[in-house]
Amino acid sequence: MAKQLLGKEVTAALNEKIKANVAELEAKGVKPTLGIIRVGEREDDLSYERGATKRCETLGVAYEKFLLPADVTQEELMATIDKVNKDDSIHGVLIFRPLPKHLDEAAVIKALSPEKDVDGITDGSMVGVFAGTKQGFPPCTPQACMEILDYYGIDCKGKNAVVIGRSLVVGKPAAMMLMAKNATVTVCHTKTVDVAGIARKADILVSAAGVLNSLTKDYVSENQIVIDVSINWDPEKVNSKGGKGAIAGDAVFSEVEPIVGAITPVPGGVGSVTTSVLIGHVVEAAERTL
Repeated sequence: MAKQLLGKEVTAALNEKIKANVAELEAKGVKPTLGIIRVGEREDDLSYERGATKRCETLGVAYEKFLLPADVTQEELMATIDKVNKDDSIHGVLIFRPLPKHLDEAAVIKALSPEKDVDGITDGSMVGVFAGTKQGFPPCTPQACMEILDYYGIDCKGKNAVVIGRSLVVGKPAAMMLMAKNATVTVCHTKTVDVAGIARKADILVSAAGVLNSLTKDYVSENQIVIDVSINWDPEKVNSKGGKGAIAGDAVFSEVEPIVGAITPVPGGVGSVTTSVLIGHVVEAAERTL
């Protein structure tokens, strides 16, 4: 039976560290502040916003919302980006995406200052991840994976790590961050031949395919560490109310869990850590201004 790598324990440890850093900043007269830019009222954006603002309040981080209508013009949105870039009291910026189709999302991302890019979406932040420099911030999800590995004392040095998925949001930055921890990294994707065979040889397996039930028992082996990043909707999974329909990862948990050494559950794993990582980035951005 695998050890479950629970996100709530990692989050609790991160939160204590963040609170201490906030107190140090406040003693120096700095109040770390997150700027939230939301276009329209998509339910998933609203849900994430509620979680982020609640975590800010818990940890003593301020926030300011910039709420724009769904039919906002490109010029109005760019003016808002320019405003937060120039506002020294705002240390980090969260832009909800995807933006409505009439907007040029690439131009919006390019306009955001990497110094305030706490969600790791700008090219400047990606350069920081790939070059190993303190430029911008890594995307929150792959950093949450690293926080889990660190908290549970999983040493990556010399280990074979396999990342399934090559997106700029998770796969590629996760591979670079594992390499920075001195793991030997293989990235698998949709054109990789024999993903299962490669995955079985991993000491640490990060699944970021985003495909329900794609990680079966054929992909895993004994004593592996499995980090299941994906959040998928499973219409057959029994939910907390006893009905059908719940979120699930890539792993067929009932098959994989009895084989491997440790695994992150979904829900309750990586996803639960990402919000604290985001708030931690806001605090770090504030520290960098001193």
